[in-house]
Amino acid sequence: MNRSVRVLVGLAIIAMLLAATGCTKLQARDQLNKGVQSYKNARYEEAISHFQKAVELDPTLLNARLYLATAYAQQYIPGADTEDNKRMANSAIQEYKNVLERDPNNVGSVKGIAYLYLQMKDFDHAKEYYKKATAIDPKDPETYYSVAVIDWTRSYQPRMEKRAELGLKPTDALKDPKVCAAIKAQNEASVEEGIDQLNQALKLRPDYEDAMAYMNLLYRERADYECGSEQAKADLKTADEWVDKTMATKKAKAEKAGQGGIVLDQTK
Repeated sequence: MNRSVRVLVGLAIIAMLLAATGCTKLQARDQLNKGVQSYKNARYEEAISHFQKAVELDPTLLNARLYLATAYAQQYIPGADTEDNKRMANSAIQEYKNVLERDPNNVGSVKGIAYLYLQMKDFDHAKEYYKKATAIDPKDPETYYSVAVIDWTRSYQPRMEKRAELGLKPTDALKDPKVCAAIKAQNEASVEEGIDQLNQALKLRPDYEDAMAYMNLLYRERADYECGSEQAKADLKTADEWVDKTMATKKAKAEKAGQGGIVLDQTK
């Protein structure tokens, strides 16, 4: 076979390979589209099957991986402690991680992982990924808020357990300095970080009433382990102010929403 013939054969093989690749990519997109339709109709198992085929046909099709992860996540039921349920969550997390291998700054995948870890009560990993999301998009108030929620949860639960051991009611103030010191040593870092995170969230979204509500809760956490001191009194006052701000913000939003409704003509 002379050189020119070899070149022509080589070009023909390349063309065939490219055509096959193009056909495979079209098939992958077809499976993706079918999966999207199934997902929109809440047929999640069927959607998962289509997305899996799309990924098999074209591993570089990130949208298929994202939809596959989301479909797995949709099947996960928070609080249901079964192997199948855990498998759904872990499958979703793995698919999100597969996306991040190809697109490390895909904030949707980072937040998806963080949310699933939060629902699974894996607070260390949840906080890790929410902070990664903040690093990618520092103007998103929700990631700061989510870290603060984790901080409050991790401080509230052990404090209430300690109160139960002492036979205290939720409204009873702590008075034993040793108990206060022990709780402060355990919770102070989380409470301070939570307050700082909420301040960041509120700078970005001043009418973020959920963040205001958690400000109230975190200041009450701090007041409790300050054990009746002047700082504790100041924190309780600040907590009450955040309650007032939360209610005022909710009221203002409700009134604004009402202005957009139908106003009946009451003139006669």
